[in-house]
Amino acid sequence: MSSWVESANQADCDFPLENLPYGVFRHGEHTAIGVAIGDQVLDLRACAQELLAEIRQDTLAACSQESLNALMGLGPSAWSMIRSRVMALLDKDCADLDTQARVKPLLIPMNDVEMQIPAHIGDYTDFYASIHHATRVGKLFRPDNPLLPNYKYVPIGYHGRASSIVVSGHDIRRPSGQTKPASVAEPVFGPSHSLDYELEVGIFVGPGNTLGQSIPIDQAEQHIFGLCLVNDWSARDIQSWEYQPLGPFLAKNFATTISPWIIPMEALAPYRVSLPARPVGDPAPLPYLVNDDLIHAGIDITLAVYLQSERMCHNGIAPVRVSKGNLRDLYWSPAQLLAHHASGGCNLRPGDLLATGTISGPEEGSEGCMLEMKHRRELLRLPTGETRMFLEDGDQVTFRGYCERPSLPRIGFGECTGRIIPSSVANQFQR
Repeated sequence: MSSWVESANQADCDFPLENLPYGVFRHGEHTAIGVAIGDQVLDLRACAQELLAEIRQDTLAACSQESLNALMGLGPSAWSMIRSRVMALLDKDCADLDTQARVKPLLIPMNDVEMQIPAHIGDYTDFYASIHHATRVGKLFRPDNPLLPNYKYVPIGYHGRASSIVVSGHDIRRPSGQTKPASVAEPVFGPSHSLDYELEVGIFVGPGNTLGQSIPIDQAEQHIFGLCLVNDWSARDIQSWEYQPLGPFLAKNFATTISPWIIPMEALAPYRVSLPARPVGDPAPLPYLVNDDLIHAGIDITLAVYLQSERMCHNGIAPVRVSKGNLRDLYWSPAQLLAHHASGGCNLRPGDLLATGTISGPEEGSEGCMLEMKHRRELLRLPTGETRMFLEDGDQVTFRGYCERPSLPRIGFGECTGRIIPSSVANQFQR
């Protein structure tokens, strides 16, 4: 397929005609839902009013909102209807010259818009779905028993903080909290010295379920609107002191960054794969987590982390890739995470965000966070000669994700970026 929007046809474009992700943008005083196509944003509100008048009234109204919640709540049939109509408007072979002339004024260059949080996120849950991440981190603290007995039976997760979710490009202030350095007898309060990133994928909930009802595993994907990139920033020194017995708190709630574009599940369909076979001796998932279509439970999404220090930026040195992993390496699938979340009757609502937890692969170089790199027993070295065990002020972290196969288009996620700025709290102990 090709679009009459020429930038969408370039080989390295994240947003070809087959992608058409949703986001929310601001242009001057105007805020609306947009669809990415090449290096342009299609104003969906204006498009719906001008060119999509024949669609259902509830769908038309949802397209005219300033967030995606209403559209998320309508379900797969409405999503497919909008997607097919927008695709036809932008397809070189479907849209005649008159249609192209009517659509062109509704396109805005991406460089001219300010992307917003795409939905009102009422609740945010973070999982721990990568066994490679869980094993590496577990070995740091329990070398002989890295995984706790429940890991292979139940998708582990915790409820995060929705109010501190920010969109890509927002600066991240170094958090403060209690830590217990080995050199002192009592805990102290001050800025974190072990600030880390976590490479994750976000799952935006669609229609959801009513309180007290569950979502069967074979219906779970009907409640997934789409995916984005997530950086669940973590203060490891605060985390190691506070997490027992109830888990993460201040170490995680200060900021979570998401990419602005939500990739529809239909765009990801050609890249579905089976999850890795469970090793011999691992228990089978309990029946409520077993789907008949396990061969398509995973998604082949390449995920990469790039780092640029402040010195690199000043010297004109481009960000360097520090790791690369893939969503297909998860132990638990997105559908399993959603079905488990709702299995006890918890009501998921349109716009709720679930995150996979740190995504890591089995090989060196696929670590999804800096904490995992400790197993290499060497510091991360940057082109300027600087080294990193954890993030320093001025460091900028960028996540990129894409699906790519021979004879298929590249489906990109755009970027998820954040730069560390100094703490607003004076340091109360020496490094």
